[in-house]
Amino acid sequence: QVQLVESGGGLVQTGGSLRLSCAASGNILDINTMAWYRQAPQKQRELVAVIPSGGGTDYADSVKGRFTISRDNAKKMLYLQMDSLKPEDTAVYYCNALILSSGRRYPGSYWGQGTQVTVSA
Repeated sequence: QVQLVESGGGLVQTGGSLRLSCAASGNILDINTMAWYRQAPQKQRELVAVIPSGGGTDYADSVKGRFTISRDNAKKMLYLQMDSLKPEDTAVYYCNALILSSGRRYPGSYWGQGTQVTVSA
C-alpha cells in the first residue's frame, strides 16, 4: 500500500511563512510527478505547484514568487515553502503524486489526507 502523509500546516499571520512536507511510503518502485493542490471552503481544488521527476517546476499565478516546491527523491519527500502568506492562501493543502508501486503495471495517482493552512489578517 502506498501512503502520502502531509505535515506542517497551521495558523500564521499575514506575511508569515510555513513549510509543508509530504512523506511517501509503501511498496514504491518509482515516483514521477509530484504536486501540491489546495481547496478553500466552497471552492474547487486547485493546482498550486508541480515538480516532475526530471526537474523543473511550475506554479499557479497566484503563488508565483512566494511559494517554492522541492523534492528529495532519496527520502521520498515533497516540500512546499510558503512565504509572504496572504489570507487568500487559507485552504486545506493536499499532496499528490504519480507512483508506480510493486505489483502494478502502471503508475497510480495518490493523495494525502490534507493539512490545514490558515492565514489570519
